[in-house]
Amino acid sequence: MNNSPVLRLNAADDVVIARQELPAGSWLEAEGLETRDHIPAGHKIALRDITAGSVVKRYGQIIGFATRDIRQGEHIHVHNLGMGNFERDYAWGVDSCPPERDAHQDTFMGIRRADGRVATRNFIGVLSSVNCSATVVRAIEDHFRSRGLSDFPNVDGIVALPQSFGCAFGSDSQMMAVMRRTIAGYATHVNFAGIVIVGLGCESFQIKDMMNAHKLHEGAMFHTLTIQESGGTRNAIEKGISLILGMLPEANRVKHEPVPVSEIILALECGGSDSYSGISANPALGYAVDRLVRQGGTAILSETSEIYGAEHLLTRRAISREVGEKLIRRIKWWEDYCERTGSEMNNNPSAGNKAGGLTTVLEKSLGGIAKAGTTSLMEVYEYAEPVTAKGFVFMDTPGYDPMAVTGQIAGGANLVCFTTGRGSAFGSKPAPCLKIATNNTLWRRQQDDMDVNCGTIVEGEETIEQAGERIYQKIIGMASGARTRSEELGYGSQEFVPWIMNAIM
Repeated sequence: MNNSPVLRLNAADDVVIARQELPAGSWLEAEGLETRDHIPAGHKIALRDITAGSVVKRYGQIIGFATRDIRQGEHIHVHNLGMGNFERDYAWGVDSCPPERDAHQDTFMGIRRADGRVATRNFIGVLSSVNCSATVVRAIEDHFRSRGLSDFPNVDGIVALPQSFGCAFGSDSQMMAVMRRTIAGYATHVNFAGIVIVGLGCESFQIKDMMNAHKLHEGAMFHTLTIQESGGTRNAIEKGISLILGMLPEANRVKHEPVPVSEIILALECGGSDSYSGISANPALGYAVDRLVRQGGTAILSETSEIYGAEHLLTRRAISREVGEKLIRRIKWWEDYCERTGSEMNNNPSAGNKAGGLTTVLEKSLGGIAKAGTTSLMEVYEYAEPVTAKGFVFMDTPGYDPMAVTGQIAGGANLVCFTTGRGSAFGSKPAPCLKIATNNTLWRRQQDDMDVNCGTIVEGEETIEQAGERIYQKIIGMASGARTRSEELGYGSQEFVPWIMNAIM
């Protein structure tokens, strides 16, 4: 048990982190200083006097620059710490090395599809190509929810994924290419035994154009329809129900069998992060990711705006200069995108992040990349691109959680792990989501939403490795069909949020 009221993460740090709320005048014995201000739990305390303009370090890395003189024992936050420019040494691949493979092959109870891919759930999906068909796909799902699937015990459910857009953007635009890629990724997702795609009929996003672009074809387990061609809403709902009834017997024929953990493609996500994220849940998840990679599995880090300022730590792990340069090209794209749209890359931390002790995007990014473990960066993908590489990879996505996870699932993720410190209530389908709490307060407050508590690390009750092993075992259980909290609560259908990149005309 760690009885110190603060945590020091690196010998080079200029700050310590309060493990609990500290009143002004608190004496920190090990640091030999007295707090000058009230310090909220998870917030930073200056270890020494820092002059205006000087760098401030946490994790042994720069998290910002003092915007005024800071005295030892002061609270460090938005009032005295800000962003600034500094040189990053990309050092292409200097920390890259081939991952060691475990001698013992772990397994889970998965579903082997006819094409060889492995599913962790067995759904039938009902996708909307445009918001105009969202009500229809919901009605189709509601029909089966109210009646149940007791005659088809091997089918995990009918999943409607309505969306908010799908029209009023150009057929040759970047956004159209991304939308087609996203819908195609979901339509062919391994966790869907069958698919019905529902459109209005006259929208910009034409189903047939997406099918042609991605060489998809209708068949016994893959159907499309439009409201207009079906003769209206009621007819479209009835047709969708009929198509699913026809697919259910085949979908029910699956069986679970032992398959290697190398078949797992794990999406990594964090939302509602706090200052503890980079201390507890994220490095513990990173340990589990290293375990997964050593088994031959795949883990996808995303949210380009939330690795900003820490990208040089990933280029050091790139398997080649080419892979590292792909990552930097995505960073440069975002810098240009922000300049064109009047946004700022360094304006990422939300109000909740700041309340939880995170001050700058640099600090948030350094904690965020801890989810990715320590192995080599094998590949960099654009949003919703099919992920084919094994090991640790990166996908370019926005920092908005549902949008990022949508891209990762479209890319093939069959499981999701999501860390949170403030209490994000998120879930996903068709890939289930494991929620990981960074602190005990959150665990006690929102236990119905959380699957794993890593507050034990903050309290000194457990090591990162011990918590990481618990997460790894939970991942295997989730892959084998164990229901997560978000699944029990019904999350996932409303969290399908493709990336909207262009102006809506």
